[in-house]
Amino acid sequence: MRKIHSETDLKNAIADLENKQEEEGKMLKEDFHNAYEDVKPVKIIVNTLRDAFESSELKDQLLITSVGLAAGYISKKMFVRESHGEVKKIIAAALVFGITNYIAKHPEEVKLAGRIAINFIRNTFRSGKRQAHNDQTASKLLTAET
Repeated sequence: MRKIHSETDLKNAIADLENKQEEEGKMLKEDFHNAYEDVKPVKIIVNTLRDAFESSELKDQLLITSVGLAAGYISKKMFVRESHGEVKKIIAAALVFGITNYIAKHPEEVKLAGRIAINFIRNTFRSGKRQAHNDQTASKLLTAET
């Protein structure tokens, strides 16, 4: 801090300190407001869910679980529903159990199969959109030429 030799220096120093105090007070209020917003229960839940969904481990586990459930559902519909006799029902149940067990023991293969299926669905959906867009563009061109 500079040395004060006159009354004007003192007034200037006081004004500088008051400005500094006002700025720091604004920053303190802003920090308090931000801290208050961060501890609201809704904000805590939202942040926790965002962190959880951004986790690649959770995404992988969700993918494995989804593919496993889908495979179990499909295999149950395919085998159990079609079997009418008791022996066929037992074989179908064993087959469903085997598929479910395989999925549980080989998560990396399930993850790969899930990604392949998702990419196939995305590409099919995108190519359908592109085809519809191309059809619309072609029809506009034909209409404009006539």
